[in-house]
Amino acid sequence: MSVPTTVQQVAGWDVAELRGGVGRLDQVADRLLPWRTRLDVLGRQLGRAECWSGPAGTAAATAVVELSTVASGVSGALGESLTDLQALSAAATEAQEWAAGAVATAAVGRMSLDGSGSPIGLPAPPSAAMAADQVAEVLADRQAGRLAAARAEEALLAAARALACARAARQPLAGVGTGGRSGVGFADLAARLPAARPLPGPPDPGPQRVAAWWAGLSAAEQLAETAARPAVVGALDGLPAWARDQANRYRLSAALATLPAGEQRRTAEVLAGRLTALDRAGRTAQLVQFDPAADLVAVSLGDLDTAAAVGVLVPGINTTPADDLPGLLGSAAAIGSATEAAAPGLTVATVAWLGYRTPGLGTMALPAAARRGGPALDRALDGLAVARAVPGGTGGAGGTAGVIAPPRTTVVAHSYGTVVTGQAARAPGRLAADAVVLLGSPGLAGGEAADLEAGEVHGAWSVADPVSWLQWFGDTPSDPSFGDSPLPTELTEGHTDYLDPDRPTLAAVGEVVAGVRVPG
Repeated sequence: MSVPTTVQQVAGWDVAELRGGVGRLDQVADRLLPWRTRLDVLGRQLGRAECWSGPAGTAAATAVVELSTVASGVSGALGESLTDLQALSAAATEAQEWAAGAVATAAVGRMSLDGSGSPIGLPAPPSAAMAADQVAEVLADRQAGRLAAARAEEALLAAARALACARAARQPLAGVGTGGRSGVGFADLAARLPAARPLPGPPDPGPQRVAAWWAGLSAAEQLAETAARPAVVGALDGLPAWARDQANRYRLSAALATLPAGEQRRTAEVLAGRLTALDRAGRTAQLVQFDPAADLVAVSLGDLDTAAAVGVLVPGINTTPADDLPGLLGSAAAIGSATEAAAPGLTVATVAWLGYRTPGLGTMALPAAARRGGPALDRALDGLAVARAVPGGTGGAGGTAGVIAPPRTTVVAHSYGTVVTGQAARAPGRLAADAVVLLGSPGLAGGEAADLEAGEVHGAWSVADPVSWLQWFGDTPSDPSFGDSPLPTELTEGHTDYLDPDRPTLAAVGEVVAGVRVPG
């Protein structure tokens, strides 16, 4: 496309070719994202020596991360440029249509147009001596000239907009161009990329904003953020689980090296012991939350970034990481096994979620802990969903495409954990869960099954479990009007027996998490 000096040049623009070129660039941008995702996965696998170790493997991992970083920069520049290129395409189409109309209109009046779009050969106004038919002809020609000039003016204005868009579109790509030089390497290209964007300003940004920020970082920037600010990265809902796991393991190592004897150190030691055992057994485990000062821990058994079904286990009173994490992980593993049995081949992750401080015996009848824990659970579920729903959200994570659909998510709440879940549903926005399972619930304050905002609500209670029918906090699944789908139990099933492999409830919970149970 040349700089327009005449309306005729604008009329001759090949806008169909321009639109095709912009469309092809758009396709390139779409394909860069999944390609970068695969590079990121490979780079992390090489970095962890999962498939290649030694100096050569380290060099290969570095090269892959550099390549991913360049791909990320090019993708970002191309995406920014495409906005202007699409505006260019629209403006050029408009300019060409106006120009072609101007030239055609001038020809009807037996005229041509000069470079500025003014008609050449415009007849003089009719004189009194002219016959009526001559007057009509002259007036028609003059009207055609005025119309052609107006269309030419519109054409040149649109052409000016098109050229402005073309110049703007060139700027982002110029930063990563080779300048015509051969032998340009990663370092040359990386030096041309824009600097990393800072973390969002608010101290507690929402998961959607966090996920969008993360998706805009290159692989190198993501790894740098994880290493430089593990306490921040590890705590941000909305980030992929691989990043939070890596950051929180940095924190765990630091805690083991610095914490004095006491409850916090005991929590760190118990957690480290369980993670080491799982790693040695070849089990995928992700430390998605670790805050020793607040005594908060969340561990996933299975890869949260790729699992098709996720169960989030929310425990009840007197549950602490130092004393109860092994048992809670055992329950999470039992749910995972039941889910896999219900749907063989399904990829499953189950989270032992101690993201709130559970009440003790003295405060178990008070809602304060649930009011603090509910919003935290709501935010954690939102983060799990958006980390995979935002384009590139798992781009640094471990998927095989730029966007991985959110998993089927089930909250499996036990005892006081059901009160926390009720408060999570009352938080702003809809609960990001497909199903909720209430086990031995002491009641949901002012709520019924429909108030939990999930498509499915399942409940289990037993006459041998007084917590499940005393209704300390409101209605429970033991009330026929509660509106849940009952899960099978036995008459002798006590308050802590619902996830016992010898009881029928566990298999039913697995069916719910897998999404194969028909609500009864």
